[in-house]
Amino acid sequence: MQKEEKVGEIIFLVEETDEGYIAQALGHSIYTQADSLEELKEMVKDAVECHFDEEERPKIIRLHIVKQEVITL
Repeated sequence: MQKEEKVGEIIFLVEETDEGYIAQALGHSIYTQADSLEELKEMVKDAVECHFDEEERPKIIRLHIVKQEVITL
């Protein structure tokens, strides 16, 4: 059995929607959503803890927050 390499950092792409926020990990199958940014931070931490074994868990979670704005002419 091959040992999985430890991940030092994980990056989430965070998008603001009409209903709140969604976050998806880059390179991992982790996805979560929440009504507020503070709630999303807690949901992301919980999702990472559930996805990785304790010894494989990354020490840093980075949120890349994207906000789209539409400008009309």
